[in-house]
Formats: sequence, C-alpha cells, structure tokens
Amino acid sequence: MEGAIMKLPYLRAVCRNPNFTNRNSTSLRWRSQSRPLHVSASAASIFPLVDDPKLGPGSLGHITRSDFPILHQEINGSKLVYLDNAATSQKPTAVIKALQNYYEAYNSNVHRGIHYLSAKATDEYESARQKVANFINAGAREIIFTRNATEAINLVAYSWGLSNLKPGDEIITTIAEHHSAIVPWQIVAQKTGAVLKFVNLTEDEVPDVGQLRDILSRRTKLLVMHHVSNMLASVLPMDEVISWAHDVGAKVLVDACQSVPHMVVDVKNLDTDFLVGSSHKMCGPTGVGFLYGKSEILSGMPPFLGGGEMIADVYLDHSTYAEPPSRFEAGTPAIGEAIGLGAAIDYLSEIGMQQIHDYEMELGSYLYDHLSSVSDVRIYGPAPSRTVKRAALCSFNVKDVHPTDIATFLDQQHGVAIRSGHHCAQPLHRHLGISSSARASLHFYNTKDDVDRFIEALKDTIDFFTSFK
Repeated sequence: MEGAIMKLPYLRAVCRNPNFTNRNSTSLRWRSQSRPLHVSASAASIFPLVDDPKLGPGSLGHITRSDFPILHQEINGSKLVYLDNAATSQKPTAVIKALQNYYEAYNSNVHRGIHYLSAKATDEYESARQKVANFINAGAREIIFTRNATEAINLVAYSWGLSNLKPGDEIITTIAEHHSAIVPWQIVAQKTGAVLKFVNLTEDEVPDVGQLRDILSRRTKLLVMHHVSNMLASVLPMDEVISWAHDVGAKVLVDACQSVPHMVVDVKNLDTDFLVGSSHKMCGPTGVGFLYGKSEILSGMPPFLGGGEMIADVYLDHSTYAEPPSRFEAGTPAIGEAIGLGAAIDYLSEIGMQQIHDYEMELGSYLYDHLSSVSDVRIYGPAPSRTVKRAALCSFNVKDVHPTDIATFLDQQHGVAIRSGHHCAQPLHRHLGISSSARASLHFYNTKDDVDRFIEALKDTIDFFTSFK
C-alpha cells in the first residue's frame, strides 16, 4: 500500500483528463514465450462447457488463451488481466501470422495487376469478403469493406440517407446508441429536413421496444439500433423489431459491433436491410470493418467516395460507376487488414460461435453476480433473469469514487485493464444522471480466474480510496 500512496498525486492528476490512456510501454514485460496452442473444434468440444459451472480448467477460456500472445505478460509487475474487450479484442497468433504472411509473401494491390503477387492478393482479399459473408449468412456482393463500423454507418447515411430522406421523414433510434449511430443521422436530418426521434429506457434500463413500436408509422423511413448495448449489456429482440419496422415500410440498420463477435448473427433470419461490424472487436486487425446491405438496396445507392476501383469508366465530363461492392470501395483498400479479418473469422468459426456465446453467458453471469456483491457498486442495465440475458460486460460505478480513479488504480497496482469514461454514449450517461462509468467486458479467452482477480483488485481499490474519507 505504500507504493499506492506514493502514486496518489499521479492518480489525481490523470483523473482530470477523461481521455487518459496509459502509454508507459516500458512497464510491459513478457511473462511467457510459450508456443501458442492451436484450437480445433474437436479439441474444444471434448470439454462440455455447460457441465463446468465453476468455469475451471478445461473451459474455453483456458483452452484458447494460449493462442493470444499479448495475454502472457506483466503490467506494472502484475500478470495482465484484460477486461476491455468491448473496446477492442485481442488477436490470436493465427491473425498475426496472416498479416505477416501477406506483407512477406504477396504484398501488392488488388484487382489491378496481372502478375502473381497482385493475383494472389486479390484472391485472398476476395476470399476474406466471402468469409465475412458466410459468417453472417450473406452474399459476397452484399459485403462492403470499410475502415470501421463508423465509416460503414456514414456510408449508409450519406449514400442512402441523402438520396432517400425528405422533409418530415422520420429516423428512429435510441438514447443508448453509440455516437457513431447518432451523429451521422443528426447531420443527415439537418441536410434533408428529416426528423430524428429517440426511444427512451424502461425502468429496467433497457431500450423501450414497446415505445418504439408505438411511434413507428408510415413517416418512419429508417430505424437505427444496436443489437447489444456496449454499456447496458442489454440484448434487443432485433427479429421482432425489424419485422415491426418493415410493416410500416421502414428500412433498418443494425449496429452489430457488440453482437457479431459474441453470438451467431444471421442477416437472412433477421431480415435486416443494413448491418455493420468492426474487425478489431472480433479478434481481427484494426483499420477494417464491414457493411452488409441487401443487394437490391445497394444497387440503387450512389457512391460514397470517388476514385480508384469504384469506377467503371471516367470521361472528362462524367464517370460511370462499378456495381456493388466495388462502387463503395474507393482507392486502395485495407488489403492486409481484410485478410487478417478473414483469418479471425476462420479462428472464431473453428471454435464455433454458439460455443463462444454459451461460454460467455456463463462467465458473464459469474462476473455480474460477483460484482453486484461488492459494497457500494451500482451496475447499469437489466438484472439477469430467466427471460433477460445480459451480454458479458458490466458498466458500473462505485459510490464516491471516480471511475477513472478506479481504472487507473486497477492498472497501476494490479495489472487489470478495464475501460472508464462515457464509452461513446454520452446521451445514455446523461439520462442515467452520470458523466462516466467504469466497464469490465469479457471475451471467450477470459476465465473465472480473471474475474476473481478483478473482483479482489476492485475491493482493494475501493478500500484504498475510501480510506481517505
């Protein structure tokens, strides 16, 4: 505790900056250089996860964590516990090797060269597109690679939105959306005269789908909603919601950033018009995401950006455009990153998304139960029950302790990585009467031991800060 007291002025200083990030890379030390363990579906299936209520040795987390080199290190003298997966997930060796192989073996531009390197790069890039399509049960021509999910939403906003929305048309979303699902539609509404409407929360702190159904009308042209909340951990009944929207003739855009990495998502079963996902949250590289759009809708949308592969012919007075998906992929794409995303999908698929989901639900319940037992902790979102399933994350606050103080102390004193801030959901935080929160979020490579260490570290953190009262 003496070391902790020495760092108190530092904690107080950094806590004034809500965007503080620890960049002290010199404190990182490898704990293990052991060779990663390859996971096969058959190997994972010999451990019956549902029969392991203690989530102990043999669980999916224990099997897979050897595949993630970054997890085997110390942070500030403590073994790393990484619980910031809703922000970004870690990358297995298979993805790292896929990126390395691209740059070492066939680094070249796609679609434009006849030599071997270009042909190989093109094949692998388009193979990655097919992998994304298969992963969500779409057609390859319905998948557009973007820099991230934010760009994917902006593509829909500026291509479909500006072309189809008129004064008086309504765009409906919720107060619990990520900023990237709000800001583009604010801009489009201002440009077109459309009206942006927001659905509130229920008493259980879940977006009110009953209110949503009541305000849907023939004026509604677009519904924009998350599948899983990055702060409340609520899972919305998107199949029902999409059906209601289609009944009044509205299109639907689903933000699936927090669902695609953690559960089976089938766009055909959902019948959604658009869906976005982000590679870096699903064990893939940063710098690439994707937009799914129904082919008949994409074919009627104008280009989002101009130049490069998105053209058919260019004349001095006009240009003609390629068919989707090329129409929306201007310039040199993120080739290596897309190939890395394909490798991540291979990895996730080999484990099985249903098995990942089942394990995370069990581990997420363990996190919720143990965190809710800590004194003075307030967890946001619905309480789990037979009918209410939470995603494997908890946003929370501790009475009289700033969430950034908590996150900083956990990192500096215990090597536990969580998120603090508004999680790009300021309207939601304001509705809840807070400016920020702490968030612990899990993925399939986390274990019960990670949760136990987090809870013990949190108790120590609370004891430290409350000792100065």
